[in-house]
Amino acid sequence: MTQTPVANWSYPTAIRFGAGRIAEIGEACAQAGIARPLLVTDRGLAALPVTANTLDVMEAAGLGRAVFAEVDPNPTEINMDAGIAAYKAGGHDGVIAFGGGSGLDLGKMIAFMAGQSRPVWDFEDIGDWWTRADADAIAPIVAVPTTAGTGSEVGRASVITNSQTHVKKIIFHPKVLPSVVICDPELTVGMPPAITAGTGMDAFIHCLEAYCSPHYHPMSQGIALEGMRLANDYLPRAYADGGDLEARAHMMSAAALGAVAFQKGLGAMHALSHPVGAIYNTHHGTTNAVVMPAVLRLNRPAIEGRIARAAAYLGIDGGFDGFFDHVMAMRESLGVPDRLGVMGVGTDRIDELVAMALEDPSAGGNPVPMTADNTHALYRATI
Repeated sequence: MTQTPVANWSYPTAIRFGAGRIAEIGEACAQAGIARPLLVTDRGLAALPVTANTLDVMEAAGLGRAVFAEVDPNPTEINMDAGIAAYKAGGHDGVIAFGGGSGLDLGKMIAFMAGQSRPVWDFEDIGDWWTRADADAIAPIVAVPTTAGTGSEVGRASVITNSQTHVKKIIFHPKVLPSVVICDPELTVGMPPAITAGTGMDAFIHCLEAYCSPHYHPMSQGIALEGMRLANDYLPRAYADGGDLEARAHMMSAAALGAVAFQKGLGAMHALSHPVGAIYNTHHGTTNAVVMPAVLRLNRPAIEGRIARAAAYLGIDGGFDGFFDHVMAMRESLGVPDRLGVMGVGTDRIDELVAMALEDPSAGGNPVPMTADNTHALYRATI
């Protein structure tokens, strides 16, 4: 019988990893210094038993059961402002960020912005803009992922879509890193196969793009490699059998590894995906998976040797070609669409998408420099 891993980690923050550990939410809040938390999640998750059960555990621990769920799939500053109003009205002293990327990202931003006097866009991840924030006014955060994809539970930033410009912005501050994380793979068992696939591919692609990024960061390089291996080995299992707790656990680790790894940088997959998600509201991880083959082809001259080494570590024969064929087959087996058009993306706004992609912070980490011409070609190849 396989054993689902249980562990306590202190890197990159305090992590309680293991099945059933949502029962420790009271201890986690006490460790973070939170007595009156606001649980922040998305609308869909708020209606599911996994959230009701967590609220029951919170209530039993004397934490109340306050919840804010007005969170869009690609959260905006409108969602954030509503959440801050709920946070202040309830007299809360911290946030439990609960869910997939949208719930985690918005929960972190509510805790970050509730005590700030400047607009959120003043803290975009540009230079030292984060130093503009009042660090002492940032509320503590406990993060509880319910998907295995973004890794936002171990990240120091959130992605927020500007509702006016439809541009995704990365908001960064070191103290946005949650104080305590509960990684309980049992919370991911109810994920539908399509979400398992999309979030799992997001984790894999975080690791893949970080691994291929030309920036120097050996620690992230090693983390990216192991994250790719875990996702490669266990995502097909989690997709085939949603109740496979061992596979769910290793995918939860892969997601966290991806978020730590991409401190090294991301690339064109994310630069293409962010504008598409902002304009067409597509699922982020699935969008990444759709554009992955075209970006791998573009980057081949710069990454062929590096990918061959990764393929060997993953047990894939045939160097770059073997790796490419393998991820194509994996993508197909997970039901990922071949083209963005299937997801409702049209060709009528390609010039706008290209301009946004070239401005995206991820563009700078691509191994082959992104230009208007090659970015236009990438969108043509994927839509």
